[in-house]
Amino acid sequence: MIYVILTILVFNLLVIIFKLFARFKVDNLQALIVNYITAGTIGFILSEKSINLQHILSAPWLYHAMAIGFLFIVVFNFYAFGTQKVGIAVTTVANKMSLVIPVAAALILYPEDQISTEKIIGFILALIGIYLASTKGGKLSFNIKYLWLIILVFVGQGIADAIFNDSKTMLKPGEDMLYFIVLFFMASISGILILLGKSVASPPKFELKNILWGVILGVPNFFSLLFMLKALSTPGLEASVIFPMVSMGVVVLSSIIGIILYKEKLTKGNWIGILFACGAIAIFSFGHYIFG
Repeated sequence: MIYVILTILVFNLLVIIFKLFARFKVDNLQALIVNYITAGTIGFILSEKSINLQHILSAPWLYHAMAIGFLFIVVFNFYAFGTQKVGIAVTTVANKMSLVIPVAAALILYPEDQISTEKIIGFILALIGIYLASTKGGKLSFNIKYLWLIILVFVGQGIADAIFNDSKTMLKPGEDMLYFIVLFFMASISGILILLGKSVASPPKFELKNILWGVILGVPNFFSLLFMLKALSTPGLEASVIFPMVSMGVVVLSSIIGIILYKEKLTKGNWIGILFACGAIAIFSFGHYIFG
């Protein structure tokens, strides 16, 4: 459970850093590219195995790492575009609700991850909690022509999480850093290609602050995935429980941080959502004592 808690804490650190991006007018894409290069470099430094290209190319997890790296940068761009076109609330709900996909995949693909009463109740409470905690007035409204954008955020994030969860079955001892190196450098390469594509229409303005903030983001970003992988690999902890708990933990803690650091005001619906999320966390944690 310690890795679940660490994952939630580090993910919220990422949320705080992203808020600072807006305050200091950091170019998101440039900073993200540097962030992924930084995270990949940390993986290289911490790797216990030598970088053997032939070993990496023959590794069963290679395409998993490449797919996730590509999806990371693409989904973020869809997310950023979505906040502009349909609003932060709608895009955030789509992103958080995507936990449905990795949970469903875990229940279908892994026999040890079984459906139970506490999971069903906790999962329903989690979805309600995430929805209410992420919206104002409990309502979402958007231009239907951008429905495709919401679907892409939902599906893209969900597939990335499902593939990431599946990767744990392929990694041999000591290979996790090699896996992260491929994942993060694939994300950075994809980001560079997107940046080059955008520069055709509008040449980018490179500033030192984008590099500095990218490095600052890259450190917790690396450890957020490392802790998540370790949580998913912990015996006795099932993916169908971990994904909802992490999503709810991030929602609840980010709401508290918003109140303390940014003086944000929560609606009655937000508070109800937080209560639902806390109830779901309690059921996931202790439900087996109640439901047997």
